Amino acid sequence: MMKIKQTMIYWKSDPFWLGKFLEHPEIMTQGETLEELEENLREAYLI
Repeated sequence: MMKIKQTMIYWKSDPFWLGKFLEHPEIMTQGETLEELEENLREAYLI
């Protein structure tokens, strides 16, 4: 299994956390918690 390292940029905007990858700014999503945001970004990257 190959590991890929990405840089996540995120910020808090009520009521959600918003984030994207520095290397792929077109991949942007949100989550109610920071953990959910991280999971959503991983899923969006793999699609």
